[in-house]
Amino acid sequence: MSFDELLEVSFNPANTILSVLLLLSVLYWILTIFTGIGEYDIDLDTDIDADTSLDNPDGLIEVNQDPSSFIQFLKFLNLDIIPITFFLTLALLFTWLINVNLSFYLPLPNWFFFITIVPAFIVSVFITKYVCLPLKPIFKEINHKGEMAYDFLGRSGKLFTTIKEDKIGMIEIIINKDPIKLMVKSKDGSEIKQGENAIIVDEEPQKKYYYVEKTFEI
Repeated sequence: MSFDELLEVSFNPANTILSVLLLLSVLYWILTIFTGIGEYDIDLDTDIDADTSLDNPDGLIEVNQDPSSFIQFLKFLNLDIIPITFFLTLALLFTWLINVNLSFYLPLPNWFFFITIVPAFIVSVFITKYVCLPLKPIFKEINHKGEMAYDFLGRSGKLFTTIKEDKIGMIEIIINKDPIKLMVKSKDGSEIKQGENAIIVDEEPQKKYYYVEKTFEI
């Protein structure tokens, strides 16, 4: 494929959407690197009640037909560790590569490649999951924002989900104006409701979630 052919295929009616999104992603990362104004965190504002048992290996959420399966899917994609903007940028790049190559090598009408965008994105999501696997230890250490894991101890935030007993939920804490979401569990098993403030007092040995206690504002 020559450069002229690449340009032509990249900006055919179907691939123009992907090409523009990819260019915007590149611009986003340029702004982030040089100015820092692109450092946004995706807010997963959801009324999720994540049930997890201590006997459950790997801390996975074993629920059927429950909204918490969404968190389970995010954990499967490593989005509890990998920054979502980084993940989506790679997924978009792979989607663009797949659709451009399909458009070039398959002698089909242009409208057909609008249809292939969705399956190409689904495949790209799983490709990105495995491409990001070697990066998990790095992002786990810097914890998305350059903060070491032990720095979370003693910090307080607001719960996004109600937790009690063996239930695991999500808390949002603010570090240097950056919102960070963590998986948490009640330290003594007492109920802490969604929207209430809690403080991180300990961490699970394998660092899959943190223990919190309720705090009271005066």
